[in-house]
Amino acid sequence: MSALLYKQFRLVCHPMTWVFVCFGVMLLIPAYPYTVAFFYVTLGLFFSFMQGREQRDTDFSALLPVRKQDTVIAATAFCAIVECAALVIAVPFAAIGAKINPHGGNPVGLDCNFALFAAALLIFAVFNAAFLPAFYRTGYKVGISYLKAMIPTAVVMLLCEALPHFPALLWLNDTTAAGNLKQLPLLLGALAIYFAALPLTARVAARRYEKVDL
Repeated sequence: MSALLYKQFRLVCHPMTWVFVCFGVMLLIPAYPYTVAFFYVTLGLFFSFMQGREQRDTDFSALLPVRKQDTVIAATAFCAIVECAALVIAVPFAAIGAKINPHGGNPVGLDCNFALFAAALLIFAVFNAAFLPAFYRTGYKVGISYLKAMIPTAVVMLLCEALPHFPALLWLNDTTAAGNLKQLPLLLGALAIYFAALPLTARVAARRYEKVDL
């Protein structure tokens, strides 16, 4: 598995993936839909899978003495590492953003707080669950798989950005310590969903990939 992960990062990972991972800096932009910063991470993953297709990574992996499901697990782990790296890098920018606007009130949607990171985890979970099984249905249709994944992902993004506009949910935009404490259960719940969804997503994708005649 470590060798397969090494292959993912050395041969498949597109350079733009790491550029998009650093887009947490967008959390410093005032009055901005901050979930877009995490959307770019999914775009970086799309570039990596597209590069893998162009380099015939599927054919190369099929020649290796590994099971198909191991290839899928390595790709899922690669996605998770990239996504978690993006979240970690975004944390200091979110803290600075909260200092710049300590009272919250982002007119567009979610502010820099725990609720935003909970939304990011849900966005990544939905993207993975839609993209990976769609891609491994064939092992090479990257574009159509990404478009299919973007539909539910965009719905989650729009919903998360819309929630703070309801008067009863204004606390989702609170950037104070008390506000973040109130949002902590949301973050912990999103973490549980994200990490519970990863093995399920890998299992579904692997099951589909086993049926592909390479």
